[in-house]
Amino acid sequence: MTAPTHRVHGVGAEEVPPDWPPLRAQEIAQLLWRYPGLHGDAAVLWHSPRPLSAAALVRTPQRQVFIKRHHARVRTPAQLEEEHRFIAHLAAHGVPVVQVFADRDTHTAVAIGDWTYEVHSVGIGQDLYRQSASWTPLTDPGQAHEAGAMLARLHRAAADYRAPQRSTHLLVARDDLLRADDPIAALHAQLGQRPGLAAYLQHRQWQADLRHALLPWHAGLAARLRAEPRLWAHNDWHVSNLLWQHDGAAMRVSSVLDFGLASPTSALFDLATAIERNAIAWLTPERGMDALHLDTALALIEGYRSVLALEPPRLQLLADLLPLVHVEFALSEVEYFHAVTHSPGNAQVAYDTFLLGHARWFHTAPGQALLQAIGAAA
Repeated sequence: MTAPTHRVHGVGAEEVPPDWPPLRAQEIAQLLWRYPGLHGDAAVLWHSPRPLSAAALVRTPQRQVFIKRHHARVRTPAQLEEEHRFIAHLAAHGVPVVQVFADRDTHTAVAIGDWTYEVHSVGIGQDLYRQSASWTPLTDPGQAHEAGAMLARLHRAAADYRAPQRSTHLLVARDDLLRADDPIAALHAQLGQRPGLAAYLQHRQWQADLRHALLPWHAGLAARLRAEPRLWAHNDWHVSNLLWQHDGAAMRVSSVLDFGLASPTSALFDLATAIERNAIAWLTPERGMDALHLDTALALIEGYRSVLALEPPRLQLLADLLPLVHVEFALSEVEYFHAVTHSPGNAQVAYDTFLLGHARWFHTAPGQALLQAIGAAA
C-alpha cells in the first residue's frame, strides 16, 4: 500500500517506511472534485516525511495546495475543524497562517471512507527545515529570537479566542494533568474513555513509574499553573513548522504551519514546548552538554519578551514547567502507537524514552543548566 521509495521520520534518527499510504492521484482527484476551483488534473510534487498522517504538496490547474489525510480513528472532521476555527481566528488577527479551504458544502474537513482530509493553501516563504525531524535543535540564535517573537504575536492574537477543550486526547498536547493536584488520579479517571491507553498501561507499572519520574517535578506546580490563564496555543512550536523570508540579512517568519497539537493550554506551556522542541538534541542525549543549545533557549525567551512581558516569577514557572511539558503528548503517542498503528516498539519508545526519559534528563547536568539559566534570565 505504500510507495517503496517514500520514507518518513521515525521515533529515532532514522527514516522508516510510513504507517499510512502516501496520497495517490486517484484519491486526490476524488477529493478535489468537492472543491470549487480546484478540481481537474492534479500532480503530486512532494510527499511530506512527517509520520503521523499522509500529506503532500499538489499542483492543480489553478494553484498549488497542501493536502493532508488522517485516519478517521485519529481525526474526525469535527475534531479537525476545532483546529481550523483557531487558524481562522489567528488569520483574522494578523498571524501569517495558511488558509484552510472549504468544500462545496462549506466544510473544511472532509470524510471519505476511513479517511479525513484537509486542503490548505501553500505557505509563503522558504521551508528551511523541511527535512528536519521534530527533535532537531535550532542552532541559529537569530532565528530563535524571531521564532520567539512570532510565538508571542500568536499568543497576543489568541488572547480573545474562546473555544472548549479539544474533543480528543489523541496526538494533542494538553496540560490538564499538570493542572491537577494529583496527576496520577486524574489520568486514572481518564482511562475509562481511553481504552487504547488503558490497554497499554495495564502491562506497565505506570503509577510507580509516574510517581518516581514525574511527581518530583510536579510538587507545588499545579496551583501556580492554574493561575496561568487558559490560552489556545500552537503546542508544537518547532522551526520545521515555520516558513521564512529574508529581511535584509535577517530571516523573518513568514508563515506558521501545523496546528495539529493545538489546544487550550497556556502561554508558558507553549513557550516551554518551543524550548523543549528547539533547544535540546533529544535524538543524541548522550552528547551531554553538547546536546543542550542554551543560546537557542535564551534567544527564544528574549524574542518572546521583545513582544510580551515575562516577569521573574513567570520565568521561574516556565523553568519548573519544562520537565513536564511533554507529558500529555507523550501519553497520547503511547495511545496512538499501541491502539492505532499497533507498533509495540514505537509505543515502548514513547513510554520509556519520551514520557519517562525526557523528565529524567532534567536531572542531568545539561538539564539542570537549562533550568537554572531560564530561572536566572530575568
